[in-house]
Amino acid sequence: MNVFVPSTYSADFPATLDRNALKGVKVTFINMPIREQARPNNPPLGPALLAARLREYGAEPSIIDLNIYRVQDESAAARGLEFGRTLSFSEARGLIERTLAKTGSQHVIGFSGLITTLSWQIEVAKMVRELDPDAMLLSGGGLATQFRKDLFDWIPELDAIAHSEGDDVILKIGHDAKVLREFGFPRAYTSGRLAPFFHEERDGRPRFFYHGGRSPDLDALPYPAYDLLEEDVDGFRVLDSYLSVPVWGGSAKNSSATGFEMKRSISTVSSRGCPFACKFCFRGAQGERNYGVRSAHDLAREFMDYKSRYQVDFIGLMDDNFMVSPKRISELADILEPLAKAGEIRWGAHGRLDEAADLRPDRSTGGYRQVTPRRVDDMARAGCVYIGFGAESASPKVLDDMGKGGFMLSCGTETIQGYEFPRAMTQGMRNTLNAGIHGNCTWIMGYPDERLQDLQTSLAFIKWQQELATEGLMPGTPEYDVAFASINTSVFTATAYPGTEMFQHQKVRHILSEVFDLKFDPNTHQPVMDDNFKNYVLELNDATKMITNKSGRPLNFSAMPDDQFVEVREKLDARNFDAVLGF
Repeated sequence: MNVFVPSTYSADFPATLDRNALKGVKVTFINMPIREQARPNNPPLGPALLAARLREYGAEPSIIDLNIYRVQDESAAARGLEFGRTLSFSEARGLIERTLAKTGSQHVIGFSGLITTLSWQIEVAKMVRELDPDAMLLSGGGLATQFRKDLFDWIPELDAIAHSEGDDVILKIGHDAKVLREFGFPRAYTSGRLAPFFHEERDGRPRFFYHGGRSPDLDALPYPAYDLLEEDVDGFRVLDSYLSVPVWGGSAKNSSATGFEMKRSISTVSSRGCPFACKFCFRGAQGERNYGVRSAHDLAREFMDYKSRYQVDFIGLMDDNFMVSPKRISELADILEPLAKAGEIRWGAHGRLDEAADLRPDRSTGGYRQVTPRRVDDMARAGCVYIGFGAESASPKVLDDMGKGGFMLSCGTETIQGYEFPRAMTQGMRNTLNAGIHGNCTWIMGYPDERLQDLQTSLAFIKWQQELATEGLMPGTPEYDVAFASINTSVFTATAYPGTEMFQHQKVRHILSEVFDLKFDPNTHQPVMDDNFKNYVLELNDATKMITNKSGRPLNFSAMPDDQFVEVREKLDARNFDAVLGF
C-alpha cells in the first residue's frame, strides 16, 4: 500500500489523548530471564513504568515476570547453579498460557529485555503467537533499541519494534492496537490513524517501527506499577521475593559488595541518558546521550512512598550518573537530612570517582584544588550509604582507550606502592570513605590492547582499597573481616556489544571476524546481519564469562597472548590476584 496519510503523532501526543482513550485496552509485558547464576533482585522497572503510564489512560496492563523464578532440581545442581535454574521454555509457556487464560486476549504483548535475552525472545515469540494470535507482538528495551528493524528478520513473529524510551510512545502503541482491533487493518490504515509508525505489511499482518523519545517532564511520570507484581497467576509472591534479596551486597552474588546488610530493598532510577561516552557501553535504551534528571523533591517523595508502602530499609538508584548535578544532591540532602539523622532512610547510587574526588586543576599553581562542599558529604547528609563506581581500570592508558581518561586524568596520578594511579580515583575513594559511605568499584579486564601490566595496575588498586578499608582494624577480628570482604574483587571480561564504539574498534572487528566469522560492511563497518552474527549475539551475556567459539578459542581483544589471557582469567575467577601480580 502506498496511500499517503498525514501524521497523527507528535511529541505532544499524550496531551491530545483523553484520559479514557485506552479504556479496555489490554497490554501484557513479559520480562525475560537474565543472570541465571544470581538471585533475582531488581523488579522489572521498565515494564512497571510503562504499565503505570498506560493505566493513566484507562488501559489494563499486566506483567509476566519470567526472571523471578529459580528452580532447585537435579539439573540446577548438575550445572552448579547455587540458587537454581530459570524456567525451561515449556515451563514458561505453561505460565504464560495460564496467565492469558485469566486475563483474556490481549491487544499488545510486549517483550522487555537486554541484548542477552535474544534466545528467550525468539522462543517466547513463537509461544505467544500460538497462544494469542490476534495480539500485537512487540519487542522493546535494550535488544530492540540495538537492532531496531533488523530484529524482524530474527524474530519474524513480531508485529512491532519500539526503540529508546517508551513512556510516551507506549500510549501510541496502545492506541494503534485498539484501532486495529476496532476497525481492521485496511480501514485503520487508509484513515491515517496508524501514521506515522506503520512500516510494512508482510504475510497479511501490518508491521510497525516505533521511535521512542523523552517525555518532557520526568517528574510528571507515575511511579512504577509494582503492585502488578504482587503475585503471579499461581499465587507466587513475585514482589516480595524481589524485595527480600539485597539490591547490592555479597549475598546478591553480583559485582556490588557492601559492608552492611539490607533486609528489604527496592530499586528505581533518578535520571535518563548519559552525558559521557565510554566506548564499551551502550546507552540506547536509556536515552542515548540525551541526559535528563528527576528533581530532588520527586526522588524524595518516591523514597518515602517505598518506605511506607513496602517497609524497605534500602533503596538503590540503578542509573549510572546520579552524581552529575551537585545542586540536586544538595537539594536532596536538605529534604532527607532529618530522616537520615533519625536512621529512617538509607539509599545508594552510582557515580564516577572523579565526581567523588571533586578536584579541579588549579592553573595558578599547576596543581589542583578541592571543591567544597563535596558531593559525597552532601550524599551522606541525605542518607546515602553506598556508591557504585564504574572504575573499570586503574591504568591511565586503558582509561584513555576506554574514553574515560578526560575527567579521570585531569589531576594527574599518584604513586602508591610503585603503581601510578589516577589521583581522581585515589582521592575519590578517600573522600567516600571519610564521608561514611561505602564505595564499590567494578572492573574490566581484556579491553582492546590492554597489556598485562595495565591489568596488574587495576589489581594493585583493588589491594590498596582493601588496605584503605581495613586501616586501623585488627586482622582476624569480625570488623576487619567485614571491611576486607566489602571490597569487590570480581573482574568482568571486556565484551564487544553491538552498538558500542568498542564494537567498531579495528582490532575488535578483526578478532570477531577470525573467531566468529563475522562480516562487516567495508564502508560503514557495521556487522552483516547473517547467521554468524546472530550466533555471536546468542553467546553474549553480562560479561561474567569468557566467550569462546565452538573450537574453544577465546574472544581476546587484549595485548596478552591467548594462553596467558585464559590463565589470567582463571586466576581472577579464583581470586588469586597475587599470582597475576607475580607474572
